[in-house]
Amino acid sequence: MKKIGMLGGMSWESTAQYYELINRELNRRLGCLHSARIVLNSVDFHDIELLQKAAEWGELADILSEDALSLELAGADFIVICTNTMHKVEPDIAAAVTIPVLHIADATGQVLKTDNIRRVGLLGTAFTMEQDFYKSRLATKFGIDVVIPNAEDRSLIHNVIYDELCKGVINDKSRQGYLKVIDRLHAEGCEGVILGCTEIPLLVNQSHTDIVLYDTTKIHALAAVALALAKE
Repeated sequence: MKKIGMLGGMSWESTAQYYELINRELNRRLGCLHSARIVLNSVDFHDIELLQKAAEWGELADILSEDALSLELAGADFIVICTNTMHKVEPDIAAAVTIPVLHIADATGQVLKTDNIRRVGLLGTAFTMEQDFYKSRLATKFGIDVVIPNAEDRSLIHNVIYDELCKGVINDKSRQGYLKVIDRLHAEGCEGVILGCTEIPLLVNQSHTDIVLYDTTKIHALAAVALALAKE
């Protein structure tokens, strides 16, 4: 079994979900008292969020690259960045280490391709929805047309993530707002919707809608288990 390096804390709420999902899935596959071999480096999200707001992506890349290197030095065989947004600096992180980085958009894109999804909605932070690092990867590598909500809806999605979900606040009014955004994306021809922020599944899941949702936290965690158990 390979050792998984988790670069987490962005936020700790979703990192806790990663830890549980990875261990539950690995135990489901292996049985007995098996659990995952994990080394975790969890950042102080307060500092990360301030740098995000200031668009200090270079400094963020330096911080997370150093933390990723510490995972490699601790014996990790590959790295999982436990957030969608900070995959913006994944190329820098990957360049700083000699072990693989399991990209969340690649894991998600593979599931979308398997499901023959050609047009998909994307919910996430404003950085993930509005910048190109995530959408273009899905388009270029998997041929998927990615649709984002309108400006008002993007503001709602982003603010709920930072003001509520990252603080562990689950608000039914916010859930209803998210579901309306999902309905509008479906009305625009989206065959499914990516929950492209690792906190969103804390608020919205498949039980809340008939529209197909792609939970990137779960997808990424299961891909980590598959890689950890893959034969050399």
